[in-house]
Amino acid sequence: EVAEKKVVRPVMAMQVTDAVQFRQRQFPGTAKATQEIDLSFRVSGPLITLPVDIGDEVNEGDVVARIDPRDYEVELRSARGELNEAIAIMKRAEADYKRVKTIFEKDPGAISQISVDNALQTRDSARAKVDALTASVATKKDRLSYTHLKAPFDGIVVNKYVENFEDVRQKQAVVRIIDDSHIEMIISIPENLISRASQARNIEVVFDPFPDRKIPAEIKEIGKEASKTTRTYPVTLIMEQPDDINILPGMAGKATGEGPEEGEESEPIGKTVPVNAVFSPDDIDKTYVWIIDEKSKQVKKQEVTKGKLTDYGILITEGLDTGVWIATAGVHDLREGMEVRILEEKAK
Repeated sequence: EVAEKKVVRPVMAMQVTDAVQFRQRQFPGTAKATQEIDLSFRVSGPLITLPVDIGDEVNEGDVVARIDPRDYEVELRSARGELNEAIAIMKRAEADYKRVKTIFEKDPGAISQISVDNALQTRDSARAKVDALTASVATKKDRLSYTHLKAPFDGIVVNKYVENFEDVRQKQAVVRIIDDSHIEMIISIPENLISRASQARNIEVVFDPFPDRKIPAEIKEIGKEASKTTRTYPVTLIMEQPDDINILPGMAGKATGEGPEEGEESEPIGKTVPVNAVFSPDDIDKTYVWIIDEKSKQVKKQEVTKGKLTDYGILITEGLDTGVWIATAGVHDLREGMEVRILEEKAK
């Protein structure tokens, strides 16, 4: 007689971990742009173009101001003329050195070694001058290009420091541009909470001019050094600029989020399991989960006590130990002692 083949049911499962009490907290902060810059020229001169006004949107590469380029064009033409002349001199020096060297090699008595050395020195000096003037031409080309001031990123003009036709100096601020596609807020977290900052969730920001508008935010950066005066750490939040309102740098607001309790209150308050892991037989007013024995892979019904429903599942306050495996799907198809094969599901 052929033995009946044993059927092992695959089942989604997870390993139970502790749940920690979270509470809502609020921190004040101020909006700032993700990118902001005061644009300035790298050369000096009179402005001849200033096509932007405060509030104008600009794209990366747009010209936002231009200095009269004529002096720099003259510089470049002069440098190129000197370079061309030096190249001609170098070519004559190379030809002369080649000529005297050939004569010396064929008939050493026809020309002296000193003449050969002098021709070589003249050629090398001519080459060095060409190299120097080539670098000078490149510098003059750069200086000419610096007469155009371009936007380094997409953004909006928020300030103009000069007017057209003014003389501007090198490094003098001309316009201020910010990238307002995303907004940042820096909040200060006390040192007793900073270690839990990365666990914050459901972060929302409300700015004072728009008290009814909550903007979802994420943590961009957690500071590593505390303020010497306040003993708080800077945490940078980032959020997208809403379509229906315009958040501007400098606007005050408050960030609200949920984080684990500090001190004794951060002790585990139970276990969070998926809703589908919990079941109650129709005729029994009790709640169960299926525990999977790690060695035998057999399931065993375990009575548990339910707590509240959270964003991450149902809180189990009694009946489950940390580290045990439980079935998380298909629980109504399982039977006591049934052997299963674990398909792992990450704990939430």
